[in-house]
Amino acid sequence: MDLDTLRNANFKLLDDAVKDWSTLVNDLETLKKDAQDELRQAANKADWAGVDAQVTKEFIGKTAEEFTDAHIQARTIHKILEDTRNELKLFHQQLVDAIEGGRKNNLMVIGYEGRFTVTSNVPPEGRAQQDKNNQTEITTLRDELQKILDKATESDNSAKTVLTAIADQSKLGFSDANYSSRDAAAEAIKQAERLAKLARKNPEDLTVEEFDQLTAGLKKYGNDDLFAERFATTLGPQKTLEFWAGVSDPYHGNYELGRERLDQLDDLQRSLGTTLANATQIDSVAMTEWKRTMIDNGDKLIHGNQGGPMGFQVMSNLMRTGDYDDQFLKDYGTKLMATERKLTGNGEHANTVWREMGASPTLNRIGEDSGSDPFTGYLKGLSNSPDAATDFFNQEFISHNDPDNPFEEDKDDDDKPGKVTLSNFQYLFEERDWPQETNFKGDDLHTGQNNLALALEAATTGHPAGELPTPDTPAHNREQTKLMESLVASIADDPERLTKNGYMSDSIGQITSEYLPDLNRSMTDVERDPNSEKWQEVEKLYPVNGSEAKLEHIAVSKLLFAVGQNPEGYAAVEVGQKAYMGKLLDYHLSPDLPAAQRLSDDEKLLIEQITGRSGEVSGTLALGAQEAIGQEASDKNKAYEHSVAQRKNLISGTVGAVVGVGTSFVATPWVGAMIAGGTGTATSMILESVFKDAEGHAMDDAQKTGGQFWQDGQVRNKTIMEDAARNAADKYHTVDATDAGLVARDAAEQGYLNARAILQGQAPGSIGAF
Repeated sequence: MDLDTLRNANFKLLDDAVKDWSTLVNDLETLKKDAQDELRQAANKADWAGVDAQVTKEFIGKTAEEFTDAHIQARTIHKILEDTRNELKLFHQQLVDAIEGGRKNNLMVIGYEGRFTVTSNVPPEGRAQQDKNNQTEITTLRDELQKILDKATESDNSAKTVLTAIADQSKLGFSDANYSSRDAAAEAIKQAERLAKLARKNPEDLTVEEFDQLTAGLKKYGNDDLFAERFATTLGPQKTLEFWAGVSDPYHGNYELGRERLDQLDDLQRSLGTTLANATQIDSVAMTEWKRTMIDNGDKLIHGNQGGPMGFQVMSNLMRTGDYDDQFLKDYGTKLMATERKLTGNGEHANTVWREMGASPTLNRIGEDSGSDPFTGYLKGLSNSPDAATDFFNQEFISHNDPDNPFEEDKDDDDKPGKVTLSNFQYLFEERDWPQETNFKGDDLHTGQNNLALALEAATTGHPAGELPTPDTPAHNREQTKLMESLVASIADDPERLTKNGYMSDSIGQITSEYLPDLNRSMTDVERDPNSEKWQEVEKLYPVNGSEAKLEHIAVSKLLFAVGQNPEGYAAVEVGQKAYMGKLLDYHLSPDLPAAQRLSDDEKLLIEQITGRSGEVSGTLALGAQEAIGQEASDKNKAYEHSVAQRKNLISGTVGAVVGVGTSFVATPWVGAMIAGGTGTATSMILESVFKDAEGHAMDDAQKTGGQFWQDGQVRNKTIMEDAARNAADKYHTVDATDAGLVARDAAEQGYLNARAILQGQAPGSIGAF
């Protein structure tokens, strides 16, 4: 900022800009409110079907978010312009006042070519001598003016830096960078550059104090978009790998950190991972290059000819926290799978290639696994990014035409085995020989396979693993249901893929609970013919928003039997099915149901169909639990009761807040709860009964055999369904409550008993209780 520019500044254009941005902020706030309160809520409550359920609803949700981001960005820009305008006006006035003060002391200020000089205000012939006499006053004024100009320059440059950074955040759409002042945004960038400079040091030279600064700084600013982008790009992809590989294994380098800060490496890993994840969401030119280079470095040793771990091994461990950009994860996964094929002989030797060796660095500090297998961290990253996870699992791992394909499909004795094409899902879930690791106690670790289950949960449900769907979660699309079909078929083909890996069952149980409409359809055994009246009746009985997972009845039964052998998996599906049954009763018995969606005016028949199928689900799950509990009386049944009771905490603090069916029917048992929650519904009554009953049995001192658990479940199941049907009948008065209860009780019992016959390949109803 030169003197004449500031001295003669005309702030009208800047004033106009600040005013215009203020108006824009107010207008966008109104649009944002309309988009969220009107457009988005209406979309969430509407009845969507087909393509609309998969595309239109999601598009509306994203559009509403764009209005929010636009408002945030406009508000931030307005604040930056306003702060800068106010400061420049202040500096302008300070400059004018200082020059005027000098004039009163017979000093004048002359600007030229961007610079200025201070001299005595006397005729030229006496100026040199007078300047000597006034040297102190001249120097003081000159320094005062320069100080003002420096501040104005800093203010102007800071505004330019921040505004440019915000503009670079997103090529399309709007950035959600949110700052209350220009100084806050500028400080974030300043801290990013300072901390990146520390991280670029040789890890062996990093002091404990600098380590603490990095840990605290990344924790404080990691979710700040401007900070994250500037930190990542200043550090660079190669230095990122070198930094974490070096600092995470201090015993092989910085012994002082190993002695003083070993217990805080997990905090640094979490914060660093979150920071990089946020940075990948920015589509600036610099971050685009960062992502490309990081993937290129994935299959290279980070120290080149000097060795070290591979880039994928280091970076994957930083993916355990944060939400990474979907396209980055997709491209990263494609290159990672290519590397897996290359190094493991198309998957035959994964256990030896990625196995932790004695001299291997410890790349993971979150949990117990070493981090040597890059899939462990990568799959955890996918579990937070549903779209990327779906795309990854559906990609082809190896083709049957590949001459080096080692995988053969099972054939009958008379047929020769043939090569089989595998998807990434099939390879990882069915074929991969996972590297073996143990903890300090000698117990086997299965972190990689557990993260695989979490990633599958995200991939099939459309929301991050460990969460429940929300009204904004889109209906299942074809790619998700295709993966679900593969998952069910795989478990049905070899149930031990799940029963011998019980740690996967909580995720597989949650997946199953979100596909209950699809499962119930398959259990009707009606042929899927769109032109068939019978199939059209099934579609009305079990509405499915979006795409349907086309499943086979026996495969579903085997899935439920396998899931039932784990308490957490059992609880997810059992509670989900009871909630779903309640929603169906409320839905079909309501007199307000549009005629086009109504299946039959015979309410007793509807109750029989709904409770009978639900009884079969519960019966099959209970058979799985019976298998797991065994023939000896023990406390194993308590784990099942406790898991069911705990499910209440996951759904909500109070059942009434999460259950209910509005005029818009939502296919999954969970989402509709959040749209039109309210007590008094069949679902509310059911869940209150289920949770109360489970809590009571969990506190009971009695030990039970698996058979006793199954029999108790039969009684509880038909009692709850009878009460639910009575509740719905009382509410809607479309059928006599006593008749509704009796029909539900009998149908639920028969469905429960049918489960055993179906699993044994018999006709439903061919065997009774035992």
